[in-house]
Amino acid sequence: MFTGIVEEVGKVVEVTGAGTNKDLVVEAPMARELRIDQSVAHNGVCLTVVELNGSRYRVTAVEETLRRTALGDLKPGDHVNLERSMRLGDRLDGHIVQGHVDATLQCTGKEARDGSWWFTFGLPQDPALIVMKGSICLNGVSLTVAALEVDSFSVAVIPYTFEHTNFRSLAAGQRVNVEFDVLGKYVARMLAGRVSA
Repeated sequence: MFTGIVEEVGKVVEVTGAGTNKDLVVEAPMARELRIDQSVAHNGVCLTVVELNGSRYRVTAVEETLRRTALGDLKPGDHVNLERSMRLGDRLDGHIVQGHVDATLQCTGKEARDGSWWFTFGLPQDPALIVMKGSICLNGVSLTVAALEVDSFSVAVIPYTFEHTNFRSLAAGQRVNVEFDVLGKYVARMLAGRVSA
């Protein structure tokens, strides 16, 4: 379980294939505090630390994860938003984030607004999962929907978040990982009458 409050930005230093999986080696200051089997969100995707080496660590993304997320787009030199799992009793500064990405969405616009930034994204297949002023997690960042249009939605990003996440390098045309609010997903499922598996 995560909060969508990014701790730091790591750098991908190696990407290797292992069958249908991909191994990512990430360099980050937090690596020295990690342990094997620990969960870390990478651009909002929960992955397990499988190897440690000083300021670097390795995680594996399986085929299902690569199919559902934008992790397969990562290459050496790319930056990833990182967050360690929440501890019981921690403050929930963002919102409840599982690290289970629902889909990817394309950034369609980035606009500087005199100190803040306005990012626009295309709507998902099920636009009912996005509500005005509702929580949404994009690339592991807990954000609030600031505008909702017929074919898009937008979020406002404050300077601190812009400078301390990979939103500073996000450009129109790039994909982001999206996790919709888990409470909203349960409500939508119940309203649709699909309470059984």
